Amino acid sequence: MITKQKYNFNISLSVLNHLGRNLYRNIITVLGEAISNSWDADAKNVWIEIDKENNTMKIVDDGIGMSDDDFQEKFLKIGYSKRKNGTYKSTSGRPFIGRKGIGKLALLSCSDRVHIATKKALGEVVGGIIDNSGLDKAITDDLNSQDYTLEPLDDNFDGLSNIESGTSLYFENLTNGIFNTVDYIKKAIAMYFRFSLIDSDFNIYVNEEKITEELLSDLADNTQFVWRTKGFKDPFLDTMDNLDECIYIKPEIGIKGYIATVKKPSNLKIRGAQEKATIDLFVNGRLREKDILRHLPTSRIVENYAYGQIHFDDLDVGDTKDVFTSSREGVISDDPTFSKMLLELKQIFKKIIDEWDALRRKHGNDGDPDNKTIPKKARKAQELFNATMSDMNGSEDEKFIKKGSVVDEWVKELSEEAQFNIPSYTECFVAENLLRHYVEHTQLPVTPSAQEEAERCRKNEERNKGSANISYDVRRNLGDLYYLDMSYLANLIDKVPDNSPKIAGLSRSASVYKPVRDAVGHTSLITEIAKQQLNTEYENIKARLVALLKEIDKEDDGK
Repeated sequence: MITKQKYNFNISLSVLNHLGRNLYRNIITVLGEAISNSWDADAKNVWIEIDKENNTMKIVDDGIGMSDDDFQEKFLKIGYSKRKNGTYKSTSGRPFIGRKGIGKLALLSCSDRVHIATKKALGEVVGGIIDNSGLDKAITDDLNSQDYTLEPLDDNFDGLSNIESGTSLYFENLTNGIFNTVDYIKKAIAMYFRFSLIDSDFNIYVNEEKITEELLSDLADNTQFVWRTKGFKDPFLDTMDNLDECIYIKPEIGIKGYIATVKKPSNLKIRGAQEKATIDLFVNGRLREKDILRHLPTSRIVENYAYGQIHFDDLDVGDTKDVFTSSREGVISDDPTFSKMLLELKQIFKKIIDEWDALRRKHGNDGDPDNKTIPKKARKAQELFNATMSDMNGSEDEKFIKKGSVVDEWVKELSEEAQFNIPSYTECFVAENLLRHYVEHTQLPVTPSAQEEAERCRKNEERNKGSANISYDVRRNLGDLYYLDMSYLANLIDKVPDNSPKIAGLSRSASVYKPVRDAVGHTSLITEIAKQQLNTEYENIKARLVALLKEIDKEDDGK
């Protein structure tokens, strides 16, 4: 049975308009208000039906519903708070989401006509229809709220016939249309409405499909690292089978949740929408602010990879003041509790920035070039190594190196060594070729012993070419200098007499440099003491080489 009682808003219509009938932002905002109301009403299920073709939406829950008095004195009383009598939780113990009682304005003004029907257990259906064009006229005509009554529900309404109690909302011709795909709306609900973390019996359905973490499988599969608080449980995190690392963090205050990074920035894109996953703030299971990191900009590359959920229920405890903006889409920025949370989050993210770079390089990816913990040459060498391994390993479908395999461990070891060996080879390449140019430019004579060495190397090369049946030249320059290594080149330029062991010179550093240089040239992995020696002698060679090249530049300037 449907009651034909007349209902009206319990507030001045002009005040109603000024309070924010334009609170409606998008369909996700509307769903947020409706789902929050269902949560507060102890519903176990919320069924959402979206009809893009006809631009309509229906939301039904099986909560406690409303009586005739509840509908008139609570629902239509804008500003009515469930917490007014010191009650902060529902009968089943859920923390109330609603505070000011004005969020419902987003529901009541987002379409041309809104049908509201509700019933308590064993009660009759009550409710009415808000025609927003008629409400606009009533506001323009400056009518009293008692003079504007809701239209009665249709006699053939049966939206609550299959449930004992609950509430139904039906929206005709949504004001801004339904531009998002239904697939995106499902994913957005899965991502942004985490009430099930508090009460696992709370279920949401969209077009008959239950919303679960499986809808976010693309994001989970492409997540590489996760930093999470101990004891925080989320079935979404349990679906991350491809994680490279999971790190536990221990905040100083009551922050729970996780921050994750994906393999590529494009992995943050949510299919079906011009939107990406961000680090979002949740309070008592409800999204309260998207992209919380915008309060803490770092301009570091890791921001392009990060998303997550920060749960901080201390922002809404008992009768504490309301810290949420009128639009219910953000937090008042100067609230001290919010500021304290941001300060803690800043420290957490600073730690993540440093660890992310090391983890990325450990797992064969480019890291953060702004992190100065390793030298620039070592970072570039590791990036070159990573690019080489990526090319060798093939596309995602062709990869033969499995995570955790023996070959994977070999690759990780080589990645670390590449930081030294590749720059060392480059240093040899640059230094020796600059010395060759210097000898040519200054027309220094090539000693007989150097000529003999060059001829020996040339014959070895011809012999090797013959074995390989190669008839073309391998070297671009066949002159003697291009068959000589650092030790011979150094002797041509800066030879220290054999009877003067205490005199520093290029030839002395080159002789110490040679055995380790040869090991690097033969792609061998070298010991730590050899690395130290190679670095020391290279610095000596570099200093002498720079001095020689500066002399050449001075000569050119004087011409």
